[in-house]
Amino acid sequence: MCGIVGIFDMRQMRDIDLQLLTRMNETQHHRGPTEGGVHREAGIGFGHRRLSIIDLSSGQQPLFNEDHSVVLVFNGEIYNFAALMDELTGLGHTFRTRCDTEVIVHAWEEWGEACVQRFRGMFAFALWDRNKQTMFLARDRLGIKPMYCALLDDGMFLFGSELKALMSIPGLSRELDPHAVEDYFAYGYVPEPRTIFRSAFKLQPGHMMTLKAGAATLPAQKQYWDVPFKPHAPMSAEEAEQELIVKLRDAVQSHTVADVPLGAFLSGGVDSSAVVAMMAGMSDEPVSTCSIGFDDQAYDESEYAAEVARQYKTTHYREVVDKDDYGLIDTLARLYDEPYADSSAIPTYRVCELARKRVTVALSGDGGDENFAGYRRYRYAMAEQRVRSVLPSSLRKPVFGFLGNVYPKADWAPRMFRAKTTFEALARDLVEGYFHGVSVMPDRVRAQLFSDGFKRSLQGYSAIEVMRGHAANSPTDDPLSLIQYVDMKTWLPGDILTKVDRASMAHALEVRVPLLDHEFVEWASGVPSSLKLRGQEGKYILKKSLEPHLSHDVLYRDKMGFSIPLASWFRGPLRERVKQALLGPTLAGTGIFNMRFLQDMVEQHQSGRRDYTAPIYTVMMFEAFLRNCLEETPAHSLAAA
Repeated sequence: MCGIVGIFDMRQMRDIDLQLLTRMNETQHHRGPTEGGVHREAGIGFGHRRLSIIDLSSGQQPLFNEDHSVVLVFNGEIYNFAALMDELTGLGHTFRTRCDTEVIVHAWEEWGEACVQRFRGMFAFALWDRNKQTMFLARDRLGIKPMYCALLDDGMFLFGSELKALMSIPGLSRELDPHAVEDYFAYGYVPEPRTIFRSAFKLQPGHMMTLKAGAATLPAQKQYWDVPFKPHAPMSAEEAEQELIVKLRDAVQSHTVADVPLGAFLSGGVDSSAVVAMMAGMSDEPVSTCSIGFDDQAYDESEYAAEVARQYKTTHYREVVDKDDYGLIDTLARLYDEPYADSSAIPTYRVCELARKRVTVALSGDGGDENFAGYRRYRYAMAEQRVRSVLPSSLRKPVFGFLGNVYPKADWAPRMFRAKTTFEALARDLVEGYFHGVSVMPDRVRAQLFSDGFKRSLQGYSAIEVMRGHAANSPTDDPLSLIQYVDMKTWLPGDILTKVDRASMAHALEVRVPLLDHEFVEWASGVPSSLKLRGQEGKYILKKSLEPHLSHDVLYRDKMGFSIPLASWFRGPLRERVKQALLGPTLAGTGIFNMRFLQDMVEQHQSGRRDYTAPIYTVMMFEAFLRNCLEETPAHSLAAA
């Protein structure tokens, strides 16, 4: 696991400034504290920070082929590297190391762009082929590893594992992208391919780019993989359960290759418990598991983690953290580089901190909810869709639209009893209703949040266009599968995987996600929706298949997640900080916000009249981003003097 950076002069192939290349590389020191390296030649500069996992004594990067005509920087793991190494050796390639990095170099030589189809793993890499005068970049299929890019006005192309690497270059404009701001306040993160800045973008999951020296413009990103959602041949539920366990065990097994201490996160939920259950018995040594508990039982599920640890005789580590761990807000703003409003980043940061004390690699259960429809919002969306299916749009829209407008809002109630929210969703189609349900700030709130001037800058753009774009490209029209697909394109890479990557890399910890092994995802996508969501039971087939392996309480208790008491923070210990952040000069000076609405929002929440927890946290993290991530950088040229 590593951090990578690079500069490519697309136009003139000038020498690259070593000082700036080194500066970019060192912004990501935390991602690879073991060692670092840089390489420069005409028009090209690559940098790498390494966290050694496989072949500790060699595999330093940038890494070359035999005649040094191809050079690579790589972040991630190729789990099938041994089989590929054998295949490539048989084709005449010579290896100097036993590491997965060198496999990419020779795979490029042998198969060109098609090499990415051969890799099973998580990766973001860039290589330069001097003979072809070509730079090639690729990102793994689900977006587990990040890749940020930018093209400057002078033809310099930049890339890095984190946006802060690009931000260290003074030529990168810090102008905010209004569409990205709208996206952020709808989703709580900035979905791919945008970043918060107009000048930078993300290489999308399952995409690649091929850049040529002398090109006047950037090529379009090219998709090489998509979630297929291709139905399997008919099979019984029992056959599907048996095959699921075989596929799951294979995915977990493939993710356990390492030359350093390896363990697992264990929250006590279904997904992490499933991973631990599969890991147990794969080695003579007990599995090392890590969990955190809270000092408030209302937020603590560590007793279930302890139950699984006892069942599988793991070496279990647990630490209790203060539920009022709000001192991390500014740390997280600096860590994520963009505004990011998932508050579970706080406990995620802490569990990564704990795990790094014991292991260098940890397996997580991320991806189970997306694969098998585990989120509550899937149940709500399908219940709403059943109503839509029996009422014509000509009746639904005026009736439910009217009821949604006149019905009082009940933020305090469970969602199933929030009639206003339900009526508003029923007046919409599936994608619009789902967008409305997952938005941290619904349309009516954002309409009040933004100033008139900022709304004009949007020129009619709405964040729902992100979901509509993905839905239009969906390979399935099954309602549940369609919103799973949309989540895999937005929520999964933009929120979940971003959260885990930054939190783990802040502690030089590699996190692997076997439930997002692409072969497992392909298989899971073909499972019928009726076996994923049955009645009110999400992840139905996953839970049924795990009944021989985990207790009923672990499998069927209510889902908790990493909850923290934001609402009480904002009325208690963070009361004054909320006022300073939302009503202070930083936000007022942007011209983005309707400051009167922000004041009303703060007053209504702190008085207890309304629950604006999610909107307040979203605005707070935007303000923290502005304060922590937008320092001025002295001017400097990318080309060597």
